Amino acid sequence: MSEKAAVGNEDLVEQPPAVGYSHRDRTALEFRGLTAGYNETMVIHDLEGKIAVGESLCVVGRNGVGKTTLVKTLFGTIQQQRGEIVADGKASASGGWSKPRPRRMSYCPQERPVFDGLTVHDNLTLMSGSRKLDVFEPFFAVFPILADRLRQQAGTLSGGEKKILAFTRTLSEGRPIVLLDEPSEGVQWENILKMAELINSWKQRGTAFVVVEQNLAFANLVADSYLVMDQGTVVLTGTRAQISRADIVEHLHI
Repeated sequence: MSEKAAVGNEDLVEQPPAVGYSHRDRTALEFRGLTAGYNETMVIHDLEGKIAVGESLCVVGRNGVGKTTLVKTLFGTIQQQRGEIVADGKASASGGWSKPRPRRMSYCPQERPVFDGLTVHDNLTLMSGSRKLDVFEPFFAVFPILADRLRQQAGTLSGGEKKILAFTRTLSEGRPIVLLDEPSEGVQWENILKMAELINSWKQRGTAFVVVEQNLAFANLVADSYLVMDQGTVVLTGTRAQISRADIVEHLHI
């Protein structure tokens, strides 16, 4: 990435250390034999993957192949029918998490990522327990549009602006595992580069990411490894050094 394209270090948020991790060689999140779906219809089948502390797994594939179902299952929104998820040393077996993940994961969904009827300010502070914005000031330096729109209802933002708002709120939680579902969708390229810089900066402090993404240019900026899906199964997996863009595109049928 060129110096012009990248966000300078002085503009990056100085994030808190990820809770519970200090070594990149540790596994942050692992799933094995993961099968889940809706009612009686299974969407993902026997998925396996592993993300190290301070690394990012990018999940790619065509629409409707189960990418969102995977991250919802990892977060616990959907209960797995088979398999195991291990996060922060704690395991979730068939039936899902016995209780909400105790400050392990943050999740930024693809659809309805913000509360349209609340202000930008309210969306940012809703889960923080405080209405103070001090923790967000460094983010405002990267995404000044958020500071400019604090009193504006989130529903009046553009699709890309909502994504930036949700992305900021998710990273501000400071949890060790972050799940992002199509974070760059509708976002201008300039701000996509800033998102990538923030993700890579967070990784250096130990945060692990699972990023569902259709934008391969963005994925290439943040991925340490790839998991390519088709029809609810893994068809290709490996590190960024092992998998080329051509390999991914071939499986995407583009």
